[in-house]
Amino acid sequence: MSARDAVPMPMSAADLALLNPWQHGFPLVREPFAHLAQALDLREADVLAACERLQRAGAISRIGGVFAPGAGGAALLAAMAVPHDRLHEVAATVSAHPGVNHNYEREHAFNLWFVMTGRDAPAVEAAMQMLERATGLPALRLRMQRAYRIDLGFDLRHSTALLPMRAPKNARAEPIAAADQPLAAQVESGLPITARPFDAWAEETGRSVVDVLYTLQHWLDAGTLKRFGVVVRHHELGFAANAMTVFDVPDHLADSCGEALARQPGVTLAYRRERAKQWPYNLYCMVHGTDRDVVQGVIDRVVPAAGLAAHRRAVLFSTRRFKQTGAHRFRTLPLLPQEVQHAVAG
Repeated sequence: MSARDAVPMPMSAADLALLNPWQHGFPLVREPFAHLAQALDLREADVLAACERLQRAGAISRIGGVFAPGAGGAALLAAMAVPHDRLHEVAATVSAHPGVNHNYEREHAFNLWFVMTGRDAPAVEAAMQMLERATGLPALRLRMQRAYRIDLGFDLRHSTALLPMRAPKNARAEPIAAADQPLAAQVESGLPITARPFDAWAEETGRSVVDVLYTLQHWLDAGTLKRFGVVVRHHELGFAANAMTVFDVPDHLADSCGEALARQPGVTLAYRRERAKQWPYNLYCMVHGTDRDVVQGVIDRVVPAAGLAAHRRAVLFSTRRFKQTGAHRFRTLPLLPQEVQHAVAG
């Protein structure tokens, strides 16, 4: 799907009331949709039907959690410089890998950007090597060093993230214990839209519902979960433009500049990553907006505000979204599609 041509779905006031406030603080109770219905003065059946409709339409990716860096598993931002005439072929091969949860074309010589996830760093590296063999192209590996702001749950009523994002409780979370990873896998995959969805998680993991709800709340309190709520797809809701701005900042200034970026209204993500050969940048921020001009306006404002005007930078607008799904840091990956297996074997 082209980021330029994305057509927002019509969203009623009732849809907005269901999506917007529940990106954070989704009720951790046995009958959460009844709780939402009471808060919105609706019937539970109407809330369930609306959630099912919004999920079918792609506006809701899932109802679940976003884990903090360090909670477990591994994730890697990667980029390839793909010849234009091979872009669709290579993007299809990358997207077919079940560990890839985001895959975008961006405006740069390194034009294909994706995130590979897995249970640990060796699994992610093995998957990266497999994709390099399958495509015949090398990939940059841009590992996270520090997250300053990771939370795409912003107010959908404005053209961009109008207010500064919520401050993180902890810089990094403690790893989730092995016994709790089956529950973490459920959090990644999302709640079933039923009257008592946590009962299904309890049955899947062999725990009581009380224990499931207690553990989720504990993870939120500890910062292991950045948020638990409705995870939306912004393109489908009218946020058709996004840009990743990257900076080459002296290492001793990266943290102070990254923290300053994270405080700026309009910045949705801010983090520090390893540099790579042919890639000198170490500081990143993301801005999402309803159109390119809105996004560029935010970038023009936040760069000097964060003390970054004098540093080399590049702005990479997203032009096409090939894949967007939840991560697979705790879930077992399905078998590779046949076309990927054949590409590797060849």
